[in-house]
Amino acid sequence: MTDPPGDAPSTAPESMSYEQLVEALEQLTERMSDGEIGIEEAVDLYERAGQLEELARERLEKVQQRIRALAEERGGGTEEGVNTR
Repeated sequence: MTDPPGDAPSTAPESMSYEQLVEALEQLTERMSDGEIGIEEAVDLYERAGQLEELARERLEKVQQRIRALAEERGGGTEEGVNTR
């Protein structure tokens, strides 16, 4: 997908942090809800949003796995107080 005219080139999603992925998703959502884009661009943005969402979900799962591993390593066995869902 190419960047729309007037927009700065996007960062490769694979190199973005979880927070950057969430911010990019929020921006895409706002842009799509404006109603000022054509159907083709809306589909492109929807596709990109799906890719960003998948990467964000994967990153979050990896962090949750690390938290569980650290909790077990410290003898807790569970991550009391840590929401992993």
